[in-house]
Amino acid sequence: MGAGKSDARMSDLSLQQKLSQQQTLAPQMRKSLEILQAGTMELSQLVRQSLETNPVLEEVTELVSPDAEAADPDPADSLANLNKTDDDWRDANIANGRLGTWSEDAAERRQHLYESIVAPESFQQHLQLQLNHAMVEPDVRHAAQTILGNLDDRGFLDLPLRELGTRMGIRAAALDAGLALVQSFDPPGVGAADLAESLLLQLEHSGRRGTLEYQIVRDHLEALARRQHAGIARALGVGEEQVVEALAVISRLSPNPGAAFEPGGNPFVTPDVVIERGEDGEWNARLTDERLPSLRISDFYKDMLGGARVDTATRQFLRDRISDGKGLIRAIELRQETILAIAFRLIANQAEFLAKGPRYLRPLTMTDVAAELEMHNATISRAVAGKYVLTPHGLMEMRAFFASGYQTSDGGELSNTAVREALQRLVQLENPAKPLTDDALAKQLTAQGIKLARRTVAKYREQLGIHPAHLRRTA
Repeated sequence: MGAGKSDARMSDLSLQQKLSQQQTLAPQMRKSLEILQAGTMELSQLVRQSLETNPVLEEVTELVSPDAEAADPDPADSLANLNKTDDDWRDANIANGRLGTWSEDAAERRQHLYESIVAPESFQQHLQLQLNHAMVEPDVRHAAQTILGNLDDRGFLDLPLRELGTRMGIRAAALDAGLALVQSFDPPGVGAADLAESLLLQLEHSGRRGTLEYQIVRDHLEALARRQHAGIARALGVGEEQVVEALAVISRLSPNPGAAFEPGGNPFVTPDVVIERGEDGEWNARLTDERLPSLRISDFYKDMLGGARVDTATRQFLRDRISDGKGLIRAIELRQETILAIAFRLIANQAEFLAKGPRYLRPLTMTDVAAELEMHNATISRAVAGKYVLTPHGLMEMRAFFASGYQTSDGGELSNTAVREALQRLVQLENPAKPLTDDALAKQLTAQGIKLARRTVAKYREQLGIHPAHLRRTA
C-alpha cells in the first residue's frame, strides 16, 4: 500500500515537472515560431526591438574572421550548447554561413530606410495568426493548416476539399472541422470553393442566412450576372424592386476576400531568397539577410555574471536575459537554415520552371518538401508564409512554388498555375465576337492534353477574374 502511494506521489511529481517544463518553454517556442514566420523586414524590426529591451544583446558592427572565432570559442556562448527551441524544425541541416555584418555608418543608413517603411501584414500571416490562437484539437489544427497552405490569393481553395484530404491523408471529420474553422476567420468568405460559396459565407457572417439575397446567390447567381432581375423575381415569387434591393446588398460583398492584403501600396517588397544560376551552370539559392543585424552576448555582462559581488537577484536577471538572448540568436539561425533548406528543395523540384518559365511549374505540396527535409508540414507552412523569392522569372511568393496539379494525357504533370496560364492564353486568343464558353474552353484544354471538367474550368476562370462568355462578347 505504501509503495502504491509512493508511486502515485512520484507520478504526480513527474507530471508537475512536465507541466512546469511546458510552461517554461512555451514563451520561448512561441518566440521561435514568430521568428520563423516573420518576413525579413519584420524580423529586422523584431531584432531591433530585442536590442533595445535586452541589455545583454549587442550588435556586431565589425567584421569577424570566421577562422579567428573558431579558434577561440566561448563555451558559455556556444550556440551548439543551446537547447532546441522548436522540435519541429531543429533538424534543418543546410547551413547558410554567418549573418551579414556591415559598418556602423552603413547600418544607420539602412536602418533609417527600413524604419521609414511599414511592412503590411500579408494575407497568409493574417490567417495564420488566427489559427495560432484557435483552441482546437491537433488533428483539426493540422487540417486547417493544410487548408491555409492550399488557398489562392483570393482565399479560395485551390483544389476540391476531398481531393485535398485524400492527398494529405486527413480523415474527413478533421478536414470538415478544419474547413469550418478557416471559414470562420476574418475576412469573411475565405476557405470557399468558389465565388458563390464565398458570397454565401459573407452573408452568413453578417447574419443574412435565409434572406432573399442569400437565396439569389445560392440559386440564381448566373441569372444575376446576366441582370435578369425580372426572371429572378418570378422564380422566387417576389417583386422586382425587392430583387434590386437585394442586389444592393450583394454588391457590397467582396468577390475577392484577400484583396485588402494584396501588396501594391508598398514599393519596397524585397526578396528573402534569391535563386540564380551560378558560373558552373547550377542553380543556387542565397538569403538576402544583409539587413539583419549580427547579434552576440555582451562580454561585459558575461563577466558580470561570473563576478563574486553580484547579488542573487541581479545574477538571476542576467541569467534570464542571457538565456533569452541565446534563444533569439539560435532561433534566427534556425530560421535562416530552414528557409534556405526549403529554397534548395524548391530548386531540386522546380528546376524546369526556373529554366523555362511558369508553364513548367510542376505540382508540389508542402507535405512533399516536409518529407524530404524530415520536418513537419506546419513548419514548412510557417517558414514560407510572407516570404518572397527572386527568380529568373521575377519576384514571387515562396508559397507560389507549391501547387497541386493534373496529369496530362502524355503522362506529364502540370501545376494549377500552369493550367490557369493555359486557360488565360486561350481566352486572350479567342474571337471577341464569339468568346469561348466554359465547355469550349474545356474541350480546347483537353486537345492540349489537359483534361478538366467544365466546373473546374469555370472555377479557374473565376480565379483569373475572367467573365463568363456572354459577358466577354464585344460585338
